[in-house]
Amino acid sequence: MFGKLTWDAIPLHDPIPLFAAALVLLTIVGVLALVTVKGWWPVLWGDWITSVDHKRIGVMYVVLGLVMLVRGFIDALMMRSQLALAAGHAQGYLPPQHYDQIFSAHGTIMIFFVGMTLMVGLMNFAVPLQIGARDVAFPVLNSVSLWLTAAGVLLVNVSLVVGEFARTGWLAYPPLSELAYSPGVGVDYYLWSLQIAGVGTLLSGINLTTTILKMRAPGMGYGRMPIFTWTALASNLLIIAAFPILTATLGMLLLDRYLGFHFFTNELGGNPMMYINLIWAWGHPEVYILILPAFGIFSEVISTFSGKPLFGYRSMAIATMAICVLSFMVWLHHFFTMGAGADVNAFFGVMTMIIAVPTGVKIFNWVFTLYGGTLRFETPLLWAIGFIVTFVVGGASGVLLAIPPADFVLHNSLFLVAHFHNVIIGGVVFGAFAGYTYWFPKAFGFKLHEGLGKAVFWCWFIGFWLAFLPLYALGLMGATRRMQHYGNTEWQPLMIVAFVGALVILAGVVLTVLQLVVSVRTRERLRDATGDPWGGRSLEWAPRSPPPAWNFTALPQVDGVDTFWEAKRTNGGVLPVAPGEGEHPLEMPKPSALGVVLAFFAFLTGFALVWHIAWLACAGLAGIVLACLVRAWQTEHETEVTAADIAAFEGRGVQA
Repeated sequence: MFGKLTWDAIPLHDPIPLFAAALVLLTIVGVLALVTVKGWWPVLWGDWITSVDHKRIGVMYVVLGLVMLVRGFIDALMMRSQLALAAGHAQGYLPPQHYDQIFSAHGTIMIFFVGMTLMVGLMNFAVPLQIGARDVAFPVLNSVSLWLTAAGVLLVNVSLVVGEFARTGWLAYPPLSELAYSPGVGVDYYLWSLQIAGVGTLLSGINLTTTILKMRAPGMGYGRMPIFTWTALASNLLIIAAFPILTATLGMLLLDRYLGFHFFTNELGGNPMMYINLIWAWGHPEVYILILPAFGIFSEVISTFSGKPLFGYRSMAIATMAICVLSFMVWLHHFFTMGAGADVNAFFGVMTMIIAVPTGVKIFNWVFTLYGGTLRFETPLLWAIGFIVTFVVGGASGVLLAIPPADFVLHNSLFLVAHFHNVIIGGVVFGAFAGYTYWFPKAFGFKLHEGLGKAVFWCWFIGFWLAFLPLYALGLMGATRRMQHYGNTEWQPLMIVAFVGALVILAGVVLTVLQLVVSVRTRERLRDATGDPWGGRSLEWAPRSPPPAWNFTALPQVDGVDTFWEAKRTNGGVLPVAPGEGEHPLEMPKPSALGVVLAFFAFLTGFALVWHIAWLACAGLAGIVLACLVRAWQTEHETEVTAADIAAFEGRGVQA
């Protein structure tokens, strides 16, 4: 009845996962108890869980990403502590099979459920406001995207308690990920969680691309879009082009494992190298899916806190789209060592160096924007400057790895790990924190505590260099990645320094939580009554904070790149109104439970397929079909925003 699921799936005799599972369950029970005691369920359900407002969906994406950042960082802390101890005859405290699960889960969580989730959340929140739209193109689909991502997150975390996670690394290369070498359920958890979350990401990409292309305010041509919107467009075009590759690739691996196909096996015509080509044909565009929105955030932050228009706006937009195209021409540099030949390696090495050119254009544009500006060294700008310093080093090490002979020496070493984290932490994580700090007052009406925000930045910045600079040296000394133990005790001092760096980052994580708590408790002192606490330049700063569900009572007429900045300079901050506005009543979509219902059944289906519980999988699929049919039969999807609603919102703003 329960397929492969037995009591043996629960780690009753393994103290570390058992303790971790107990801690997670106690936390969940505690949060549910608090919500129940405080009577927050009606608000939580009506205003958040079923909301289709892009701003609230964006906030929920960011909250989910921050929670998973803590989860993924715990894995990182365990790896660094293990390697600080496991030298020579010492074996550390993590057995090999558990360590393999930890580094596999760490990479999967940080890329798919931290980086992707944070960036999609920030794009969801800011893009419609920046382009003068009232919502995204498909609001209910937006909710479905969020909750499918959450279902994937839940499935990954269930593997902590029931069964195991993959031991294959975050990309699950065959033949190791094939049934013959990974007969447990770990790879199945990996595959189904990514398939479910991947559908959500693809839907989000379609939604945001349509929003940018079709819902810009009157007068906002492509040459007047904010740079963050440009980078969001490029990122979501990459999602549309790349994520079907991921879905198809993982689908073929599922067919190998479940139905005995031989796409990627070592025999009967299978070819593991086809998987590696396909996964990186998605994987390298994925890096730019993550980093391009961060580039946009830094552009907005640097321009705002320099008090200047962004230097080289057109070159920045062209560089963004050049990266979007070139990102599909460099995937093979991830496996120079796998026998493609000198000519192929040379081509992809040159292409990798070429894609560094538009990124360099961006770096110079940011530096020239800072030069001669009236700089205000507030927390978002610190993240941006820290990014420039960190990312330049990561980019330089990437160009080094683009040279095939050098890559033959450094491939699969800790040098590669240091480079990758140099780019992802210095770019994506720093960008996410910059955007989180920058747009927080727009979302909630009060700023985050500035002193604690700067402390968070310095902990991450110093901790990063302490944690990863030693890894460059260790890689050059011959230390490989994914090792649970090493015999060369001369490496241990640098491993200990890297662990100390992880502890400094831990202080930054703790301070992030403390900053949020302190900011909420002192929110009246940090209150922003203007809607424009930073002196912003783009349209999202025009409405009061937090904006109403409809964003703009009257859509603005856009006359330039920095329309709101010009309106502040010439018209007291009042935006010109687009012709025809006010002639028709505003209509906004009603809340919908479709997203959370589909996610519930998608999770049930995924869990059932992991454990081969046929009846539960059928029930989950039937629930998905039924929920879609119920939605299709509904005829009233919108509600009218009355003049009284608008007056009530404006009245609250006057009272504040």
